[in-house]
Amino acid sequence: MPSESCLFAGQSGDTVDIIRRFDWAATSLGPINQWPDVLVSSTRLILSSPTPIVLLCGPSGVLIYNDAYATFAGLRHPEIFGVPAEEAWPEIADWNRHVIATGLAGKSISQENLYLPLRRPGLQDDAWMNLYFNPLLDAQGNSHGMMCIAVETTQQMVATQQRAQAEAELREANERIELALNAGAVLGTWVWDVPNDSVSGDERFARVFSIDPQEARQGMKLERVTPAIHPDDRSRVEALIARTMQTGGDYRAEYRLLQPDGSYRWTEANGHCELAADGTPLRFPGVLIDIEKHKQTELALRQLTQNLEERVSEAVLQRTQAEELLRQAQKMEAIGQLTGGIAHDFNNLLAGILGSLELIQRKLPAAENPVLMRFVEAAIASANRGASLTHRLLAFARRQSLDMRPVEVNALVQAIKELLTRTLGEQIKLEIQLAEDLWPTRSDGHQLENALINLAINARDAMPDGGTLRVETRNTQLSEADAKNHQVPAGDYLLLAVSDTGCGMSQEIIRHAFEPFFTTKPIGQGTGLGLSMVYGFVKQTGGYLQLESQVDRGTTLNLYLPRLHVAPTEPTHTAPLPAPRGTGERILVVEDDKVVRMLIVEVLEELGYQLIQAGDAQSALSLLEQHWPLDLLLTDVGLPGMNGRQLADAARYRQPNLKVLFATGYAEGAEVRDGYLSSGMEMIAKPFSFEALASKIKTMLEG
Repeated sequence: MPSESCLFAGQSGDTVDIIRRFDWAATSLGPINQWPDVLVSSTRLILSSPTPIVLLCGPSGVLIYNDAYATFAGLRHPEIFGVPAEEAWPEIADWNRHVIATGLAGKSISQENLYLPLRRPGLQDDAWMNLYFNPLLDAQGNSHGMMCIAVETTQQMVATQQRAQAEAELREANERIELALNAGAVLGTWVWDVPNDSVSGDERFARVFSIDPQEARQGMKLERVTPAIHPDDRSRVEALIARTMQTGGDYRAEYRLLQPDGSYRWTEANGHCELAADGTPLRFPGVLIDIEKHKQTELALRQLTQNLEERVSEAVLQRTQAEELLRQAQKMEAIGQLTGGIAHDFNNLLAGILGSLELIQRKLPAAENPVLMRFVEAAIASANRGASLTHRLLAFARRQSLDMRPVEVNALVQAIKELLTRTLGEQIKLEIQLAEDLWPTRSDGHQLENALINLAINARDAMPDGGTLRVETRNTQLSEADAKNHQVPAGDYLLLAVSDTGCGMSQEIIRHAFEPFFTTKPIGQGTGLGLSMVYGFVKQTGGYLQLESQVDRGTTLNLYLPRLHVAPTEPTHTAPLPAPRGTGERILVVEDDKVVRMLIVEVLEELGYQLIQAGDAQSALSLLEQHWPLDLLLTDVGLPGMNGRQLADAARYRQPNLKVLFATGYAEGAEVRDGYLSSGMEMIAKPFSFEALASKIKTMLEG
């Protein structure tokens, strides 16, 4: 074996230096002085060759290559020198395993223009190669690997592909032109000899521009052609032509051409300006294409998009308005619940105050102390005004007592016409326009009268210098969309509209107009409950209230009331019964307010009843077990723990026919809508007079 010192004598190069320095003992090949002759001679051979050659040595295909191959490897050199082929080129590991196996079997491989997805930093990754593999055979015919001559053909293959792609694109372009010509899309072709200003065109080009075909073939000046271009497009087209002549290259313009019948057709001109070496324009050929249908489709699409945008904007606006209406409704509902609760508690207080004052009146004759009685009467009057205030609060909260009957609104308006006239004064003109065959509605006539008077007072205050108040009625229908926005059922409604020519309201005031205690009047000139009462009353009847107003343009309140499909009947009137006395009937009074309970017990005992009293439902049930049977249970609705109705149900379980009178701080009839009362049950609203309480009890006991 040759010594390492004399190996590769006379050879030089980067890879020769690497071979001499490399620690071959650490590889599967072992030290160089132990290499087989065929491997040493093959290494000497490739190091002397200018062609890229690589040896894949041994079963693992350890790479030994020359400087030309190092250039092919790019920035992977020298890291892959002396490395097994699979590690050196992992992206083609399968191919290298095949090569090594074939070489160890003593066979050759030849591949031309083989595509290899190599990753070569600094070089193009995709590579095409001509590869020629021959086994490294020793004298005994044993193979020690493969020698590969690698000729890269990437540039040729890329050029071939680009040429093929260009040829394909040219064929496609020719096919498109042919199809366009056959389909009539091409309106004509032209060639402009720029130095001589001579535009020549084919017969189709001549027809499009309404020019004699012979003149078009012989050539004509450009100014002979341009007048056919639409005036609105002409300056733009001339500017495009001038710019193309300065820069050369492709030209494209869309414009309208005048037709023989006076109409215009959309066309597209495509051309190419050829320049001389000094930049002078020489030749300007082109083709004219019919794009009328394309433009019509484009216009239709644009109109469709515009209409779609408008519809989307309208839908978004409707949704925004609906959300605002919902927020306002939720806000008014929350305020209503709060207001109703306050009014309920206030009524309980008034019940104690009025009851105490009535007892003073009963027990202290006026003749004995007239001065004191005047104070008592003044206190009663003030307390009654407080009761009226809570009634208006409950109207807003939709918990007031409503005497729901069929109402002819036209007749009601006529009945209070004189009252409205007096309310408005001499400076304001009252106009009434009532629809014929107006549908009836189901409402509380007295509350509706109060609502109209409230609206008239508001209108009067908005017209200090005079004006006109107009009251109008008509039948109308609400669509599903409108009804949903106002949270009422769709269908037939009658409209009661009250309009004035006053100062109007700003949008900020409109947003708060229905809120209780909101007022724009000076202190002491209004409670701020007028519109809120009307709002609550209309909602409680199943309708809705609509406010329309502009500053200095007046205000309109539209009351939508649901149609009653049953003919109204004349109401019957009965005289009130006197407050009778009892005959020892046993009554259980359940009231958590000690003052109110004390007053009720005091009065009913004076009237001859036997009284049992309790402050809550649990105590009442215990007393019921001790003192049954009872003649009547008088209980507050809002008891702590078990409420009044639950107490009544428990008491009736023990005594099924027990009569029950509920007292509520809301209003009589407010709970009837929810089926609160059953047979043998009645309700009385706080604050009540003792005469009214006595009459209600006597009526129930005798019923």
